[in-house]
Amino acid sequence: MSAVPGPSPFYLGIDLGGTNIKSGVVDDDGHVLSFLSLETEAELGPEAGLDHLAEAGRRAVAASGVSWDQIAGVGLGSPGTMDLGAGMLLEPPNLPGWDNLPIRQLLSDRLKKATVLQNDGNAAAYGEYWTGAGKGAHSLVMFTLGTGIGCGIVLDGLILEGRHSHGAECGHIIVQMENARRCSCGAYGHLEAYASATALVKRALEALAEDPAPSRLRQLDPETITSRAIAEAAAAGDELAGRLMRDTAHYLAVGAVSLMHTIDPDLVLFGGGMINAGQSLLDAIRQDVRRMAFPIPAARTRIEFASLGEEAGFVGAAGWARKVLSRTP
Repeated sequence: MSAVPGPSPFYLGIDLGGTNIKSGVVDDDGHVLSFLSLETEAELGPEAGLDHLAEAGRRAVAASGVSWDQIAGVGLGSPGTMDLGAGMLLEPPNLPGWDNLPIRQLLSDRLKKATVLQNDGNAAAYGEYWTGAGKGAHSLVMFTLGTGIGCGIVLDGLILEGRHSHGAECGHIIVQMENARRCSCGAYGHLEAYASATALVKRALEALAEDPAPSRLRQLDPETITSRAIAEAAAAGDELAGRLMRDTAHYLAVGAVSLMHTIDPDLVLFGGGMINAGQSLLDAIRQDVRRMAFPIPAARTRIEFASLGEEAGFVGAAGWARKVLSRTP
């Protein structure tokens, strides 16, 4: 895709994932001028991966209608543990072999452009803050619901990075202390272990094994049960699937209230593939938030779905590069 270029300068955003790289160019108002996706092929190692990142960036600029000389900077959003100040990936679990990688400088060297590194969850949250569902808000929390649970927090235009580059790792809020489920990170009781798409499927398989009640899910090969299939079964009136989705909403509300009582944001957003469950999921989250939160934030904090979809990461990465490199308020 491409759009008529708006106000300059222009920024290139790149969203690095374990499976795909999404890249695009945005103008100074955050309008998307181009968007494309390439396979990461992370298993080939960091050198090949960096070549793919650079190629994704070059293709996005070529498709944008602006010249390379008009690109003022590059924003890179990446998963994994990192040192933002040093521009390094430390031990990213979805990018094996990319440990202790000075990715910001290596990409900057390839593209010959100033480059800014940001956590992918933070980047997505900033994208929604800048041009998406959070536009006009002073502060927001965004949970990204997928294989895991990513998160980002924006306060008065600044990303909450934390002292050690690990702020807003809210998928790892502890929501269960006793007999807790194990999280993908290896610890127990984390939100991600209960409310991610992966966790929802695990809970469904356990419920099918333990509960003899009839369910549409029994008609599916266990290997093909997905969070979408569970949500669709719940929407069709399946009682077991309905309980699973309702419990997921409750866990997400616990996470939301924990953040509401910590930073008191204008807005809590939910994004990622699981929001395809639709309005019933959002309504259930809102109901439990109102029940558990202090009365004033319960009444005044908006709970919404994110709006930028798969564009949020690269838009936010580009927007953060714009803020850091131009010192734009």
